[in-house]
Amino acid sequence: MSVTVAKSAGFCFGVNRAVELVEQAAARGGTVVTLGPIIHNHHAVAHFEAMGVHVIDTPEEAPEGSTVVIRSHGVGREVYRRLEKRNVTIVDATCPFVKRIHNIVAQAEEEGRLPVIIGTRSHPEVEGIAGWCSRCVILESPEELKNWVKNERISPELPICMVSQTTSTESLWKKCLQIGKKEFTNLKKFDTICRATEYRQSEAATLSSACQAMVVVGDIHSSNTGRLAMICREHCDRVIAVDNAEELSPESFCNVTVVGITAGASTPAWIIKEVNKTMGEIVNNVEAGQEETFAELLEQGIKTLNTGDKVTGIVTGINNTEVQVDLGAKHAGYIPYNEVSADPSVKPEDILHVGDEIEVFVVRVNDQEGTVQLSRKKLEGMKVWDDMAALCESKENVEAPITEENKGGLVANYKGIRVFIPASQSGIAKGGDMAGMVGKTVKMKITEVNRARRRVIGSIRAASSEERKANQEKIWSEMAVGNKYHGTVKSLTSYGAFVDIGGVDGMVHVSQLSWNRIKTPADVVKVGDEIDVHVIAFDPEKHKISLGYRTDETNPWTLFLNEYHVGDVVDAKVVKLMTFGAFAEIVPGVDGLIHISQLADHRVNKPEDVVSEGQIVRVKITDIDTEGKRISLSIRAAMDDAE
Repeated sequence: MSVTVAKSAGFCFGVNRAVELVEQAAARGGTVVTLGPIIHNHHAVAHFEAMGVHVIDTPEEAPEGSTVVIRSHGVGREVYRRLEKRNVTIVDATCPFVKRIHNIVAQAEEEGRLPVIIGTRSHPEVEGIAGWCSRCVILESPEELKNWVKNERISPELPICMVSQTTSTESLWKKCLQIGKKEFTNLKKFDTICRATEYRQSEAATLSSACQAMVVVGDIHSSNTGRLAMICREHCDRVIAVDNAEELSPESFCNVTVVGITAGASTPAWIIKEVNKTMGEIVNNVEAGQEETFAELLEQGIKTLNTGDKVTGIVTGINNTEVQVDLGAKHAGYIPYNEVSADPSVKPEDILHVGDEIEVFVVRVNDQEGTVQLSRKKLEGMKVWDDMAALCESKENVEAPITEENKGGLVANYKGIRVFIPASQSGIAKGGDMAGMVGKTVKMKITEVNRARRRVIGSIRAASSEERKANQEKIWSEMAVGNKYHGTVKSLTSYGAFVDIGGVDGMVHVSQLSWNRIKTPADVVKVGDEIDVHVIAFDPEKHKISLGYRTDETNPWTLFLNEYHVGDVVDAKVVKLMTFGAFAEIVPGVDGLIHISQLADHRVNKPEDVVSEGQIVRVKITDIDTEGKRISLSIRAAMDDAE
């Protein structure tokens, strides 16, 4: 029996964040409570109870001076107001993806739109979303949507804003959206299903299709877990829903050889580990109980071996030319030295020992001599190709070094297999430096495996695209004004520079590149530069981010104030002549005025009579207007000081 655990099983980003916030609040001490169970899992709630964190049902139950954690499902606007009256510290653990929906429905109501929420009415998340607008419609299915339009005689011109519960299924949302587009001419739609949830459900569907039994782990009250079980039942006849490992029974897995395990977003990792461990014990017990009959053992003893078979044997001896293997049959097996490993530097005695159980490939059967020539190297090669096919099916990322560049693209070596990466899938722009990739280890996906032609195709672009998408979701979920990022300049325009901050592009306007007046962005940065930027503003709907590059620390005025004071005598460069005097630059970006009466120790008719642009003059700082950012300078006063 084989057991596979879904990669996405367990806490999602929002739940993990909520749990961490509770633990941090508890560590700070004082009275800590959660408004409702922090997540839909009674084991996690019991864990926090043991830490002294209790659950309350209403804001009025919160003790004065306590810390109240709002759970990941979120709450309505009125709940915040009621909590504020209790003189408590609020820790908002609302999932950022749910918080986004709150903002959407609130904005929709301001625009005169009717929010339509697709989700389960009784779910805390949906109740919280509804609490951010004075009027909304909650619908649980496409049929309800149709009936609402028909029975209420809803006008097609009614401005509608449609959102979805984050844990709803993609198919349900698409069906409702299709109806909405057909029924309403003034519809605004927002795809608010959490991509982590979508991926979890998609993986559950794929895994359950390939398994004879599925174990779904999670609290029975969790909507997320319930949907996973429903999806698994669509693809697998035997679905076992359990709260923890104790509910597993060996009888549930009779005549089952392939089992999958998935878990809801609110299931702690330790419960999943216990379930997986218990499944391993069930597997061992089942295998130990499968005793072979005497007839079966006899058949094994006299069975005929054929070329191409994969068999298991015991190493009985190692000499200078071959490894002897007992196959438990009438033929004596042997592996020539050159068939032990694909690596010619490996010595058989270093990797094989008498008594080892090994799997081998039957190369040739000699019935006359009663011997069988075996190969471990060929089986290793076959397993590698099996692995390649599995990687192609699972779309899992692998790492491999680039060994060469050719006319059509790049070549990587993965476990001794040559993987061709077409130029279009290399991730390098047309005309870019392909040769520079040779020797580097890259992440890629196996996209095609042709065992007959011994051809494997890979894609760096597909792997980087997936990684970029994951980074984008993480960055957008944490996006806030003031966030700092280390990014790379991707392109320049006349009005600014576009910077990649790890999967998401933002723009630094030319006015935010420098405190000094510049003609073009190229005066400050160039494509490929790595720079530190900060978020000035962002629009999650339009996926636009405004970034700043200049900082207060680099503000020339700040630098001037930190270094210079009234009474200082400094060298300044005359940069502009006016009828009333001359402007001189003290530091780059900061100019001071030398009034005509302060240009010399005698009467001056025109500034150009005593100074010229570009001239370095000795001046005294006589006044600094910090509010107006004006500086008064005097050559005359500097001359007096010199005397």
